[in-house]
Amino acid sequence: MRILIAEVQDWERDLFEAAFRDHDLTLVEAALDERVEADLGEVEIVSTFVSSSLTGEVLARMPRLRLIATRSTGFDHIDLETCRQRGILVSNVPYYGDVTVAEHVFALLLALVRHIPEALERTRRGDFSQEGLRGFDLHGKVLGVIGTGRIGRRVIGIARGFGMEVVAYDVAPDEAEAARLGFRYATLGEVLRAADVLTLHVPASAATLKLIGDAEFAAMKEGAVLINTSRGSVIDAEALVRAIASGRLAAVGLDVLPEESALREEAAIFATRQQIRPDLRTLIADHILLDHPRVIVTPHIAYNTREAVRRIAETTIANILGFAGGAPQNLVGRA
Repeated sequence: MRILIAEVQDWERDLFEAAFRDHDLTLVEAALDERVEADLGEVEIVSTFVSSSLTGEVLARMPRLRLIATRSTGFDHIDLETCRQRGILVSNVPYYGDVTVAEHVFALLLALVRHIPEALERTRRGDFSQEGLRGFDLHGKVLGVIGTGRIGRRVIGIARGFGMEVVAYDVAPDEAEAARLGFRYATLGEVLRAADVLTLHVPASAATLKLIGDAEFAAMKEGAVLINTSRGSVIDAEALVRAIASGRLAAVGLDVLPEESALREEAAIFATRQQIRPDLRTLIADHILLDHPRVIVTPHIAYNTREAVRRIAETTIANILGFAGGAPQNLVGRA
């Protein structure tokens, strides 16, 4: 089969070449979007990561495409409606980084509450002053968790280890897990009002678009901390700017932003063939957040450990080989 794997890193090459030695394989470092100039007409299977944008226009250039194997859990970079219309199957990597992402939540949280970035900057320039660097204990604080899937539950387990009280919201509460891990479910409003720290673990969807906005920030405790390692679209970026500027939020840790793809390559917005049309107000809000002294932004690396990326590659290989052998797996948005 003709397989195209985009966004390939050097360490993956040997792995993919060995796995697909019986297929016609092409590996490219670039992401796939409207600007790609390669001939895609013969591609039957394509695999990308989240920097690609598999719009209807891009998919139209692959008339023989039968499978998209995204190397991610999320699939909001793929036009699922076009896939359904054309009978293109889409597979993802549902489980690879629950521990990995959960640990990054606490990396962000500890960096914020103990003022690690500012302290590091000071000591590097020979300033050992402690002024303004007093933090607070996590022990005894209330962690609000929005979404109690695999990652959310891992976060809860770590929080309990810190001695935090946990209150959570999920559209499908699992009371058995709540009893096992020692947390309680509440309404979204109750979680917002109770949380000293709020962490988000929901997928990108129409239901979660701007789930946290002005009304939700107004309901939160003054001086609360917000962590988001899920998807940038879950938060209204303009409302977040207002919440951090007003002091409603004491600090924010983000691994994702709404206009993340545009931020990566802003000059390309004005390229003659570029079709990206970012929301410019949101893009400005992202820039304000990037520069704010009480906000930490990491470049979508919550998933990025040696162990997790190996699991991503191995699951993707299994997804592609399963499809080629007539037994597709890990399908989403079934055609």
